[in-house]
Amino acid sequence: MSQLHEVQRPPTRVARLVAPTTLDEALAVLAERGPAARIVAGGTDLLVELDRGQRRGLDTLVDPRRIPGLDEIVLEDGAENGPEDPAEGGGGTKGDVTRPVVRIGALVTHNQVITSPVCRRHLRPLVEACAEVGSPALRNRATVVGNVVTASPANDTLSPLLVLGAECEIASRRGIRRVPLERFVTGFRTTDLASDEMVVGLRVPALASDERAVFVKAGLRRAQAISVVHLAALLAVDPAGRVSDARLALGAVAPTVITVPAVAGLVGRRPDEAAIETAVAAAVEAAAPIDDLRADAAYRRHLVAVMTRRALDLLAAPDERPPLPAPPCLVSGDPADSADQASAGGDAAADPGADPAAGPVGACGREVRRGDDLSATVDGRRVTAPWRGDTLLDWLRDDARIDAPKEGCAEGECGACTVVCDGAAVLACLVPAPRADGATLVTAAGLADGERLHPVQEAFVAHGAVQCGFCTPGFVVAAAALLDEVPDPDPDTVVAG
Repeated sequence: MSQLHEVQRPPTRVARLVAPTTLDEALAVLAERGPAARIVAGGTDLLVELDRGQRRGLDTLVDPRRIPGLDEIVLEDGAENGPEDPAEGGGGTKGDVTRPVVRIGALVTHNQVITSPVCRRHLRPLVEACAEVGSPALRNRATVVGNVVTASPANDTLSPLLVLGAECEIASRRGIRRVPLERFVTGFRTTDLASDEMVVGLRVPALASDERAVFVKAGLRRAQAISVVHLAALLAVDPAGRVSDARLALGAVAPTVITVPAVAGLVGRRPDEAAIETAVAAAVEAAAPIDDLRADAAYRRHLVAVMTRRALDLLAAPDERPPLPAPPCLVSGDPADSADQASAGGDAAADPGADPAAGPVGACGREVRRGDDLSATVDGRRVTAPWRGDTLLDWLRDDARIDAPKEGCAEGECGACTVVCDGAAVLACLVPAPRADGATLVTAAGLADGERLHPVQEAFVAHGAVQCGFCTPGFVVAAAALLDEVPDPDPDTVVAG
């Protein structure tokens, strides 16, 4: 079986999904089932692996979305934010000065980070990275902690989290431990996470007043692109104009995202052209890229040089950087949320408490076993069908016999399977079907008002806006969700959404 191509392998169908209401309940399932159980938060990586038959032996998904507090972003006092072992470094201090720490819960999505006033004020490079991840519908589900646990060197959030000094907070029945991110990722897609453990959050020191940081990415297209190279850089410059701290992390150029310790050679120097060129040379020397379908090693080294130079030039410039742009459309279906979040701006005052977080999409509220019935309101009518351990897309098409959403890529790229679930546009191929139990779903077939087509559908007909037509249902649903949130979008909003 291992010799088969991934598209030839039968998918892994799990036997049950458990939705605990407390952390202790979740940890008990992990302890009992061991490697046969896996946390599913956003599911945007795990469900693809299951569909490709890459998770043999996995029979239980643990859905933590009903556990309170995991979907929160909180700005905490930094008084107790150092690592358990002082020799590890990182934590929440700079010299003798304690700084605040932003705690990002395990269920916080990329879209929540993008719109969070706390993150926009204190973790700018992480916000920039989250905005580059996938599509709005994918960012509605994909979590930052999930990006870390997957541990791919191409994952965009890892480089800013590394330069910011993030720690992983890990829970098990044995207690809580904190591990610096640089030690948590142990190799290509491997981590220091035991089968009975769960990453419950990230602790990220806020940028100090004298620090500036930036995220830079190169991909093969402007959106929904896996990084060819990504990096994050941080500079602190003292009042005399000399560098007091310098950090650089590179992604997609080695088996893991790597830091470049040699950039510390900038400390004590003015960040002029000669100093920056020294750092660029160190970055190129540290990179160990490979040839693959996206780029060859030589091109990646060239990108490392160009991107490092541009990042450090930007951070060294004396002029103030412009504020972050307003958050993009979230295709969440709530225009009020969009207006509130957009008004926060790049320099909004941070609330010392938790950011408001979107509730779980269709939390099932019970244990669901393969063969149990799931019920949802789909396009205005109640639909009940058994669950076969599959995704929402498969359940809709194969079990509920609703064929409006289509399967194209089955990995969250094409958007043909887009549906609206409890007001948010999601990619049905990346949603565990039990998440929709009790939910309200809208497909392309449910947009019309009786015999009257939705305005988006009318426009598609009037302008012949189809090619083969296979992806059209996803386009129509996504466009309608965009208009629900932003009734009169400008061209930039349309491109972003």
